[in-house]
Amino acid sequence: MRAETPALVALRGVDKVYSNGVVALTGLDLTIREGEFVSLLGPSGCGKSTVLRLIAGLGDLTRGTIEWSSVRHEIGFVFQDPTLMPWATVSGNIYLPLRVRGMSRAAAQPKIQRAMEQVGLAGFGDAYPRELSGGMRMRVSIARALVAGPKILLMDEPFAALDEITRFKLNDDLLELWASQRWTVVFVTHSVFESVYLSTRILVMTPRPGRVSSEVVLDGKRDPSFRTSAAYAEQCRTVSARLAEAMRA
Repeated sequence: MRAETPALVALRGVDKVYSNGVVALTGLDLTIREGEFVSLLGPSGCGKSTVLRLIAGLGDLTRGTIEWSSVRHEIGFVFQDPTLMPWATVSGNIYLPLRVRGMSRAAAQPKIQRAMEQVGLAGFGDAYPRELSGGMRMRVSIARALVAGPKILLMDEPFAALDEITRFKLNDDLLELWASQRWTVVFVTHSVFESVYLSTRILVMTPRPGRVSSEVVLDGKRDPSFRTSAAYAEQCRTVSARLAEAMRA
């Protein structure tokens, strides 16, 4: 991503210490720029999810600053668990962010329909979560994050619990949506392979207390054939080496 691309959010010298004394982050610096697909890659407990929550305003900094452009409140969040309301239909679950904003169901319906179409759920509006596969429930969660038209999409290991075939399919669908909509995506993952496949830039984090150890800028076309290419294998080796260095830091 070129340096002149506008920055949407920047974390400067961020520390996060929880009330139980756990130091999650220390001296963390990162900048997210418009249109990027940035993956946060690191071991469990290194503070990746904490970074997303701080960006989303779901916690307070212990030290440091978060600098925003004008899109501070235009955020969608996709959690690892779909966290759907079991008593509500697919369309009812997707409606939730708009209902919170005071929009009537009638006014929201075109937005709900568009969000369902974007994630491949057209025709499933009246289904309930219990009637859906794990992959389809995650599609509902993504549609719920998209329905309000976010500028920044935060995704916390959304595909970690899915089988490999479903995960690959949702990776491809997410890339297609990102290419067409050009949101800014911040994506948390433990997977070197997933991060290389999806990202324009990978931020490698150290074990707790987390900080950014290095970054890897990626380019090239992403499609299913890329997974079997020499370029993909080489990029995975590079990122794996950076992760190993971070683990020793």
